[in-house]
Formats: sequence, structure tokens, C-alpha cells
Amino acid sequence: MKRMRFKILVSILSTLFAATTLQAQGGYAIRFKSPSMADGKYYIGQHFRDQFRVLDSATASQGAVKFVGKHKIDKGVYVLMKNRKTSMFDFMIDDSRTFTITFDEKYTNAGMKVKGSKANELMYRYMAKQDWGREQAKEDRNDKEKMDALSKEMVSFEENYLKKNQQYLFSQLISMFSNVDIPDQIPAGSRDTNLREWQAHYYRVHYWDNVDLKDHSLIYTPHLFNKMNMYFYGPMLYYQDADTITKYVEMLLDKVVDDSTMLRYFMDYALPRYERSTKNIGWDQVFVNLVNDYYLKGKCPWATKAELYNKQQTVQFLSQSLIGAMGQELIMADTNQSPDPKDWISSHAVPQKYVMLWFWDPDCSHCKKQTAELITLYDSLTRAGNKIFEVYAVGYESDVAKWKGYVRKHKLPFINVGGPNVNIDYQEAYNVHGAPTMIILNADRQIIMNKTLATKNVLPFIEQYEKKHPEQAHRGPSKWQLEGIRRAKVEN
Repeated sequence: MKRMRFKILVSILSTLFAATTLQAQGGYAIRFKSPSMADGKYYIGQHFRDQFRVLDSATASQGAVKFVGKHKIDKGVYVLMKNRKTSMFDFMIDDSRTFTITFDEKYTNAGMKVKGSKANELMYRYMAKQDWGREQAKEDRNDKEKMDALSKEMVSFEENYLKKNQQYLFSQLISMFSNVDIPDQIPAGSRDTNLREWQAHYYRVHYWDNVDLKDHSLIYTPHLFNKMNMYFYGPMLYYQDADTITKYVEMLLDKVVDDSTMLRYFMDYALPRYERSTKNIGWDQVFVNLVNDYYLKGKCPWATKAELYNKQQTVQFLSQSLIGAMGQELIMADTNQSPDPKDWISSHAVPQKYVMLWFWDPDCSHCKKQTAELITLYDSLTRAGNKIFEVYAVGYESDVAKWKGYVRKHKLPFINVGGPNVNIDYQEAYNVHGAPTMIILNADRQIIMNKTLATKNVLPFIEQYEKKHPEQAHRGPSKWQLEGIRRAKVEN
């Protein structure tokens, strides 16, 4: 009997020694248990932006899986995964790297049982309380007294939780990523008079105040990604003009400009989205601004010469079609396909104040649908004697016969041009990647819209444009309009 006790004691000591050694070396031994856990492979993943990086794998058997590693694993928020893409639930690496988490089949926070990690135990307790609060709010939503009492209870709970558990990473994350308190009055002495506008500005300026942007471990949490995503693409910047977006995005980037790790984290996520957005007006201008102000000024040390060259080329390409840029004059052959440039038609020299360049393809179903809608609008304006824009419709189709046949069959009333007879490469001149693409030019033939609007939004857009630019609304004919008027008179 004594020998048996001795063996058990040796086993316990060995386990404790192994765990201590792992932690001393920066390793880990993490076990997950559940009656619902199927046999098979499971993974530990690390949050990175909106994806996961798989760090380890292990095979589950009899409702348990254990991950053991000798390599260092940093503090942060990690995830248990069924496969390389599907997450089950988050857990923390914080006070311990040797612990066990038992969970139920729905991964409820209230059902999480933790041994060996106070940080995880407290995290699940906090989240379970939040889950309870949300459910209680649903039940009490029509009872003001109960809702007030619930609100006070939840606020008190969070304040006490944060006060008692400041040493844990999860508490620090809550504090860092909680909402910024916005003053309910404009401070005395301010020149601002509109409270809502002042509050919006205050929120943008102070949005990152609580976040320790020097802490690189935040990169591997969902919290930083969610806050970044809301900043760039939430309502505070999403509907702003390019200059306003650039101002506030650069306000953030300048906070981390000397920290290449953090700067790259934000830049690599934001830049492609501003470049490739096909719906958001002016976002390509933001891309150009960021490349010019950071990459091309040597502030991005990770960029290779090839990357810098490619970005510089992209900026030069996009700059030709930015809002406010001069639209390049297209001179193309119409359906007669005359080889003589004297017979070709200019996109600029038309009598109307505005010109819509409409790049379309007869094989594109969306093109055909919107072209039909444009015909209806165009004809209604013509009948009313108020055709304020001309449609310069470019057949984006290498099969000239097919394009010509569609124009004639459907009696397109626009200026219809296409084919190989053209003065410049319009795809490069107007950043045309496919069909349909809409560009709207003003009286001076500057680009005022470089995104494809729904037909119903064309006139409202022009109305809004003229409200913001009254000098355009009340101006006389430009040289381009005069040239078009002269041509129209000669033709008549």
C-alpha cells in the first residue's frame, strides 16, 4: 500500500514538475473537455484581423483534447477551433499556460468551468453576466423601473469587476476598448455652435484615447480589429468626403508612424479596401493620399522597391480618374465605324451641361438592365425639354457587330460609340475595369462622379452636386458646351 502511495506521489510530482518546466520555458499544456466533443482533430488559433492563424493541433479522444507545446506562447486572446476556419470559443493566455476548460455543447459562458487559470475563470464569469443582462433586458424592455434597476446593476457589476481584476488582460481589454465618454455640452470658449457636429468631431479625435497602441499583443485580439473596422468603415467616417476620411485616418496612423509593426497592421488592412471599393465615392482618393503621404515619403520601411514602384504606378493610374480631375476627352467612331477621325464624336463637345460616360457591354445582364432604365430617364427628360445631361455610351465589347446590332435593335437614343477607332485608351484614362462603369463630368468636363450610380439616383446626385457647387448650377455655357451648341446648329 505504501508503495502504491509512493507511485501516486511520484506521478503527481512529475506532472507538477512538467507543468512548471513548461511554464518556465514559455510552453503550455492546455486541455479542453466536453461530453459533446467528438473524436478528431482540433486546433488552437490566434486572432489576426478578421481571420485566424493556426498555431497548434491535437487529436481529441473520449471527450477531451490536450495541446502541449514547448515553444513560447504570448499573452492574448486565442480560439479553440473545430477545423482551420470554424471557431468554437475564445480563451485567454494570461496568468497561466497550464489549465483545463470544460464546456457544454453550446459553448455557453455560464457553462465554462476552468481549472488552473483565474484569468479565464473571471473572463467567463464576466461574459456570463453580460449574457444574463442581455436576456433580462429582453424580458424587462417594457418596464422602465426594472430596466433602470438592471442598468444600475450592470454598471455596478462592471465597475467592481474592473476595479478588482485590473491585473488581468481581459479587464485591461475591457477598459481599453470601452466607448469614449462624450461631453453633453460644448465647452465654454469654443467657436462651435452645433452640438452634434462638435460631438462627432470629439468622438473621432478621442476614439483611440484609451487604447495602448504600443502594445503589440493587441494585434492578436479581436478587440483591436473590431475597433479598427468600426473606425474605418463605421458611420463616423463611412459617409464622409475623401478629405475628411483622410484627415482622421492619418490622425490614427500618425500615432503609430514610428512603430512599423502597428503602422503596417492598420495600413495593410485599410489600403486595399480604399483602393478596391467599387461603391464608395471618393475612397480611391483616400488610397492615393495614404500612398503619397506614407509609402512614397519613406514611412513604410517594410515596403520593397517593387512594392513601392507598383503603388506609385497605381497612384498615377488612379489619379487620372479621381473626383475633381479633368476628364480626358474621348473621340470615338459611332456605329458607322468610319476610319476617318474627322467623323468621330467627342465626349466633351456636346450641348448639355453634364456628360455621362457610360461604359457598357451587351453581354452583361446588369448593363442591359441599367441601360434600359437610362433610356427611360433619358427619353422622359428629352420630352420635357430638360435633358441636362448627355449619355456618351461606349460599347465595351470587342465584337463590333454584336454591339452595333444591340444598339439598333433596342434603339439606344444616346451618343453610341465603340470599336477600335478611338483617340486614347479609355480603360486607362478612366480606370475602367469592367462593365458597367459610369463617369459623370460637369460643364468644365471635370469628373464629379466615378462610381456607377443606380439610374434613380442620377438626378438626385446632380441636384445635390449643384447645391454644394452653386457656381456650377448658375454658370453660363463652358467652351465645351459652346462647341457642342455650334455643332448642333450646324447639324440642324
